[in-house]
Amino acid sequence: MTAAHLSTRRGYDAGLGVAGLACVVLLGELLPRLGLVNEEFLPPSSTIARALGDQLGTAEFWTALGQTLRGWLIGLSIAMAVGVAAGVVIGSSRLLREYTASTIEFLRPIPSVALIPLVVLVYGTQPSSALVLVVYAATWQVLVQVLYGVADVDPVVRDTARSYRFSRVSILRTVVLPTALPYIVTGFRLAAAVALILEITAELVIGVPGLGQRIGVAQSSNAVAITYALVVVVGVVGVGVNLAARAVERRVLRWHPSVRREQS
Repeated sequence: MTAAHLSTRRGYDAGLGVAGLACVVLLGELLPRLGLVNEEFLPPSSTIARALGDQLGTAEFWTALGQTLRGWLIGLSIAMAVGVAAGVVIGSSRLLREYTASTIEFLRPIPSVALIPLVVLVYGTQPSSALVLVVYAATWQVLVQVLYGVADVDPVVRDTARSYRFSRVSILRTVVLPTALPYIVTGFRLAAAVALILEITAELVIGVPGLGQRIGVAQSSNAVAITYALVVVVGVVGVGVNLAARAVERRVLRWHPSVRREQS
């Protein structure tokens, strides 16, 4: 596919997305105006937009946004470091894989929200509570993907490197990591979304400072329009996180056949 065709296709897809969004906004405006939905529960889109504009003009909103993004970024960074390191170490040893398999399969399905009473008991409503939940949830996304990636290393290539007396560091750098990199990037993309979800959840449920806390305060104050406006912001942040993760994936894996095929 030529560059012109690729650009046309992307423009067409973007146009469809904008059209779909416009339909949702229009529907949100008409349903309350026509009396099909009670405005007390779903204000018109224009009312939500005005509330969003008011929020954008306050310093408290930007402070809350910064707190949410900071908590998300710190938690994601820790999860990536722990997940990649643990995945490489465990995946490189058959003995460790066998000893930890049952433990990983037991702990991984436990919902992070089930830990909320424990983290509140230990850390209270401090940002540390959200950080624990984010790291716990996001680490599994990375760890499992890295384990798959290390397991996918061609044993012939690994044995060849050993026969040439490559050091363990050299084997890790030239054999293991290039094979596992697509899995690591996939884990990053999954962890980025999960980390944001848990950060917002912790702020909403526990009261950790951030956008989630402001949503909870607005809801309890019956400020319905502001509640929806903040929810819209969270949605926009989520889209931004996904686009950023995709951009990182295309950048890091620009040599990978799947990315090259997508761009061709």
